[in-house]
Amino acid sequence: MSNEDLLVETAANTTTHTSASWERDLLERLLLASLKERQAARRWQWFRGFFWLSAMVLLAALFWWGPSAPSGPTGAHTAVVEIRGSIAADADANAQSIVSALRTAFEEPSAQAVVLLIDSPGGSPVQAGIINDEIRRLKSLHAKKVYAVVEETCASAAYYIAVAADEIYADKASLVGSIGVLMDGFGFTGLMDKLGVERRLMTAGKNKGFLDPFSPSSDTQQAFVQVMLDDIHQQFIGVVREGRGDRLKENAETFSGLVWNGQQALEQGLVDGLSNLDAVARDVVKAPELIDYTLREDWSARLAKQIGASIGNSLSLRMTEAGLTLR
Repeated sequence: MSNEDLLVETAANTTTHTSASWERDLLERLLLASLKERQAARRWQWFRGFFWLSAMVLLAALFWWGPSAPSGPTGAHTAVVEIRGSIAADADANAQSIVSALRTAFEEPSAQAVVLLIDSPGGSPVQAGIINDEIRRLKSLHAKKVYAVVEETCASAAYYIAVAADEIYADKASLVGSIGVLMDGFGFTGLMDKLGVERRLMTAGKNKGFLDPFSPSSDTQQAFVQVMLDDIHQQFIGVVREGRGDRLKENAETFSGLVWNGQQALEQGLVDGLSNLDAVARDVVKAPELIDYTLREDWSARLAKQIGASIGNSLSLRMTEAGLTLR
């Protein structure tokens, strides 16, 4: 038994003596409460230290003794690269990651073909253009077929990427198309007038703030934006025509921004057939084994980021409470 525990027990026993004076009884109660508080604080300090030590040991184990990377392909297979979610530089479906995965898949001799497994509503035309260009370059360099397989959605920038494939397949209920360009935003000038709020925006260049939602937009500025959007739209149309060729059955609505289901897309020549990933690998590529080449952030690295962010937020909160801020 430690000295502190002995003092606690002694103090507790002492309080049972009815003959003690009330001053002594009060003093002993205060001593008992103080000792218990110190013990609780010490236990919490020990627990906190043990928690952070365990977290550091876990991170070290993840980085140094985590599961080894899977061995490389050993036989003929179909390489799969996924394009999921919004296509943007800061999203999982970004040009750098997708292009890197495509290069690895094309360079693998046992990969009989590359399948783009797509489920995306679109995104950046710049990112899509980079991927489209690289697919066409890799096809010519390695003489390897590329197929696009649509799951739920292949719209806008996602279709921009898909048309670089030799053939496109979709489910009859998939959503395909949306060949158009948009730029959205809000205008608050009317609301500001009602509230009596004045916008003070200082610029050098008369059109520098033309996209500012708190400033009025002139007819000239709107016309300029429209010309820019039309140019990008024509680039999109050119890529689709180049990729689909004679298979595309153009009509007045083909490039209007509408989206169609898989069956309608097949009738318009936007896709080549109704199928799925396994069927394409088995029946088209003739290599039913699928190997995923998609680059994904390692879960241990993601966990490390989350723990690091948690520690950083905790430290920031403590510094803020102490009157310190980093700017």
